Amino acid sequence: MMVKTIQQGDLEYLVAENIGTAHCFTTRFGGVSKGHLAAMNIGIHRGDKPENVLKNYEILGNTLGFSPKKAVLTTQTHTDIVRTVGESEHGAGLFAPELPPCDGLITCTPGTALVVFTADCTPILLHDPVTGAVGAVHAGWRGTAAAIGAKAVQAMCREFGCKAENIRAAIGPNIAGCCFETDKDVPEAMVAQYGAAAEKYIRAVGNKFFVDLKEINALGLASVGVENIAISQLCTACDGDRFWSHRRVGGNRGSQGAIIVCKE
Repeated sequence: MMVKTIQQGDLEYLVAENIGTAHCFTTRFGGVSKGHLAAMNIGIHRGDKPENVLKNYEILGNTLGFSPKKAVLTTQTHTDIVRTVGESEHGAGLFAPELPPCDGLITCTPGTALVVFTADCTPILLHDPVTGAVGAVHAGWRGTAAAIGAKAVQAMCREFGCKAENIRAAIGPNIAGCCFETDKDVPEAMVAQYGAAAEKYIRAVGNKFFVDLKEINALGLASVGVENIAISQLCTACDGDRFWSHRRVGGNRGSQGAIIVCKE
């Protein structure tokens, strides 16, 4: 199962072949934002002009087939909170007040587009083709250590009657194991959550550690019964022209992210 690049004029985004509903992982290319935010910034707190951000959502909506007025944006604080949303939350963050903090969204309401933001953290998209339910997750290292991806799957099963073995998952570009250098607190948190199985994805170099968050998130998804997982090999820190990386440039950046649409 591959995560592949789609090019449509100036617009570039990634899709996972297994997901089975409209979705994307965005890149920096194809929007109207200017300067250090050029061009496809989808973040609403990056200092961008609101009209530029909205135009970027319109471009993505026209491409994927969703209305920005039915998009629901996260208010991310590196938690393991997963919220169930529907029609009453449409427009949150763009046309309506933001949601209370959460780092995961799930829905079974047709037409709803779920949005998470990243600039090194791990985006995870979920789709159950049997019930139609979808999920979008922002997994920083703290969210990964709290198994937020697995908790989103469990929430979909609890709220919508999904079965984990039917859920398809895609893990998008993040700061990969080649570049995610940490102190010992991060690997210790991973081993505390996932046990010895996480050690395979932690590499010690002197008194530092390199941690593969993609594979550890996949480990968490598999632990609750998800079998169909596509993983992007792209690294946001390696490819600064294509992706924003907080590790590389700090706060002087835009946001890419991931979007998934519940089928009409």
